[in-house]
Amino acid sequence: MGRAVAASKNVATEALGPSSPALATPGYWADACKHLMKKDRVMKRLIPQFGDAALQTRGDAFTTLARSIVGQQISVKAAQTVWERFAALPRTMKPGNVLKLKIDDMRAAGLSARKVDYLVDLAVHFDAGKLHVKDWAAMDDEAIIAELVAIRGIGRWTAEMFLIFYLMRPNVLPLDDVGLINGISQNYFSGDPVSRSDAREVAEAWKPWCSVATWYIWRSLDPLPVAY
Repeated sequence: MGRAVAASKNVATEALGPSSPALATPGYWADACKHLMKKDRVMKRLIPQFGDAALQTRGDAFTTLARSIVGQQISVKAAQTVWERFAALPRTMKPGNVLKLKIDDMRAAGLSARKVDYLVDLAVHFDAGKLHVKDWAAMDDEAIIAELVAIRGIGRWTAEMFLIFYLMRPNVLPLDDVGLINGISQNYFSGDPVSRSDAREVAEAWKPWCSVATWYIWRSLDPLPVAY
């Protein structure tokens, strides 16, 4: 299973509980699928295999990013367990409430010292208004990535997953993602090694819907739905 598929499950699958907002699917999905099936032979084969399945998102930005930090470098099962313990600590999962938590209690929930530091920094960024959350809709992808990678524990890959799964940006191509590279190798190059340059060349036919094509590449590796 590709890293993106595993990680997205870490932060999404049955993650946000019954009080979470309803799942939402981007309005561009049908048009994107038509375009991809017309322009790309692999997409023409892949997309019909998954019926009406589509990218979906729910939750809020802070919770989504916090879960991505908790789930780093551990298994899906472990991430879920640690998240449930951590999420039970604050009254509600809000930045200000996280900042009131005791470090010892966070460590007792199963978080490493480094992840505690990352979560506190994330909460500080949100609580202090360092992130232009209300402006994200009008900002381009690279500007949002620049804001997010300024937070300790969030690199470009995590920021790109956030763009795809939370903000549902249509044209993100996460070239650092192992799952995407492996999927391109299997679907376009008969399993031969693929370079970032090869991947970019394949993705030329996907524009302006690289996020959608990437999602179907992940599904070709793991047929279970991917959410965030």
